[in-house]
Amino acid sequence: MADPEFDVVVIGSGPGGYVAAIRAAQHGLKVACVEKRASLGGTCLNVGCIPSKALLHGSEFYEEAQSGALAKFGVKLGSVELDLPALLNEKDKAVKELTDGVAFLFKKNKVEWVKGEARFASPKSITVGERTITAKNFIIATGSEVALLPGMTPDGEVIVTSTEALSLTKVPGHLVVIGGGYIGLEMGSVWRRLGAKVTVVEYAERIVPAMDVEVANAFAKVLTKQGFAIRTSTKVTGVVRSGAGATVTVEPAAGGASEEIAADVVLLSIGRRPNTDGLNIEATGLVLDRGRIMVGHDFSTPVAGIWAIGDVVPGPMLAHKAEDEGIACADNIAGLTGYVNHDVIPAVVYTHPEVATVGKSEEELKAAGIAYKSGKFPFAGNSRSKANRDTEGFVKVLADATTDRVLGVHIIGAMAGTMIAEAAIAMEFGASSEDIAMTCHAHPTHPEALKEAAMAVTGKPIHI
Repeated sequence: MADPEFDVVVIGSGPGGYVAAIRAAQHGLKVACVEKRASLGGTCLNVGCIPSKALLHGSEFYEEAQSGALAKFGVKLGSVELDLPALLNEKDKAVKELTDGVAFLFKKNKVEWVKGEARFASPKSITVGERTITAKNFIIATGSEVALLPGMTPDGEVIVTSTEALSLTKVPGHLVVIGGGYIGLEMGSVWRRLGAKVTVVEYAERIVPAMDVEVANAFAKVLTKQGFAIRTSTKVTGVVRSGAGATVTVEPAAGGASEEIAADVVLLSIGRRPNTDGLNIEATGLVLDRGRIMVGHDFSTPVAGIWAIGDVVPGPMLAHKAEDEGIACADNIAGLTGYVNHDVIPAVVYTHPEVATVGKSEEELKAAGIAYKSGKFPFAGNSRSKANRDTEGFVKVLADATTDRVLGVHIIGAMAGTMIAEAAIAMEFGASSEDIAMTCHAHPTHPEALKEAAMAVTGKPIHI
């Protein structure tokens, strides 16, 4: 039998897939990456993380200018107008720069981009169009797709998913977001800043239900103060197109009288599901578990030579988790030791203020019977936040009551997404709250709030 054409073939070029391909090539392996989109980068770069952050950034500029908030800093503006096409164009420009960047990296590292949709023909071969490709190893990195409620089908105009919500041609009068998770709240923030009325409908008792309860409750209060209408413990029973808009029918999650909400645009944002359809995965002998591919700690599957990473395997559906798994998987294929500590995976909601978390919540520690100490520090006591006139939120550090090892850090504040990296590094190295408290932090900076929260674990913060 002829030798396999490649050492590694990666299926999917999202953050996990393209990183795995590059890493494998860096190890001297012959690598190809199959991607059915017209550009590399997967959901994240094309219709997810990157374009949404561009819109969040631009909409924040608009709100600051339009609201007159800059006047206190001596910046006085005349009339402020929104040029939505320009904002959308800048978003598209950022996407193209980054997807083109991945294509450049493929060329630099001699990764072959195979354009098309992959289907397994056997555990050792796939077909892409008319081409059959063989490999010693396949990495499934096909990511996830939007999950939909039964009977609620998007039309791409009025009833939309996060993909279409990135490119609305006008600001909706009333945007109803079904689902109070990260994506829905971020997209709701964009369009609220640009002038829309936003209503969030969430089935659970609170928004971002998996988050630390104290932080989630504080987050809901902030969003309500900004103008969000938040309907928790509420079940959506129907979404029907009605002329130029739509009607959303809701009722209490526990049961009760229904009511109708009129919307100009409805965003379906209840979550995402593993994208394994169309792979003909049964040809490999693999059996899916509720749509997911089960893997070992090294990202191998029960079928030799087939590996999987990212949103198709268990764990949070986060781009940076997929990236780390891609690197570790490629290292393992190359005979090295690749490992991902899934207890230290940060997560961020990129609203304003941002919300960031890593490690265990108080509720998880209580459920596990782990004794802990908590230290909290408000940004109202942080000098940089005071100077910036942006003092919303706090930092909370959770540490083991006996060893003082940091078990979780939760932040709501303007710089939370950046600050959480320090917490993640500290936890990866097994730091105690005392270690953070005794580390000199530059002044005046937002991260001083993390230092103070660590000091508060022992009841001795300085600035409150």
